[in-house]
Parts: sequence; structure tokens; C-alpha cells
Amino acid sequence: MADTQTVSALVTGGGASAGPPLGPALGPLGVNIMEIIKAINDKTADFEGMKVPVTVSVDTKTKKWEVTVGIPSASALLLKEAGIQKGSGTSGATWVGDIKVDSIVKVAKAKLESSYATSIKSVAKEVAGTCVSLGIKIEGKNPKEFAADVNAGKYDDKLK
Repeated sequence: MADTQTVSALVTGGGASAGPPLGPALGPLGVNIMEIIKAINDKTADFEGMKVPVTVSVDTKTKKWEVTVGIPSASALLLKEAGIQKGSGTSGATWVGDIKVDSIVKVAKAKLESSYATSIKSVAKEVAGTCVSLGIKIEGKNPKEFAADVNAGKYDDKLK
């Protein structure tokens, strides 16, 4: 695209609308806003209820557009996996949820691309660190214990 303008926003997965922040930003570009909103909602349907980063690139001459969807934050993915609305107000002291190692692996694989870590084990430990902040245990263990177990190779079969 030659003369492109990009609009980036955080939208609710599957629930984007023509209102702010997208509508007012896309309106002056002369594109069919509802078409773009429908495409965003289709692409973000898997992340329903979560805040998802979205970028819309519009070629100002041809009015062609392209939607790029990012991955929600690790905390949003963990809250969904744990089935809770929000994390603990006192991280490390109060525990509000418990998730399986498979959920950690699932979130780690989703975040691997956007992480600076080079291995799935490293990303899993990053995700476990997020669990500490949110007050979520991993199979009844403190996330710090889980990270120590990962270092010891206890979950090597799952973290490939």
C-alpha cells in the first residue's frame, strides 16, 4: 500500500462497534466502516470479552483496507482460562483462581511470537510470573514453585 494510514485500537473481542475509538478514526478516511467492523468482529470472535489490539491499514487512494489482529495480554488470557473476571487485589497473598499446567502451556504458545523469550519454557515462566500478579495458582502450587519445577525439567514433556 502506497499512501497508507493506520488506526490502532484496543477493542473487545467480537464486540467492536462503529463508535469510539474506531468510528471517529476511520470516518475521515472514506472507507466503509461497518465492513471493517464486521471483519474485526469475525477475526476477534475467539477472544470474546477480552481486550484485543487491532490495527487497520487503509490505502488512502484506493480505499483498500487490511485488518491485523494482535493477541490479548497474558493476563487477559489467564483470567479467561481461570474463569474469573479480575485478579487478586493483593498479589502473592490472596489467591483467586487455580489453573492447570495445560492452560499455562496454551497461553505460553499464544504469547511465544510476541515474547522476547526464545523458548516455550521461558515463556511459560513469564506466564507463571503473571499468575503471581493475578493471584492464580497453578495446579494448587504457588507459581514460583511451578517456575522452579520448570527449571528442574519436571514439565519438559509438555513444554516442547
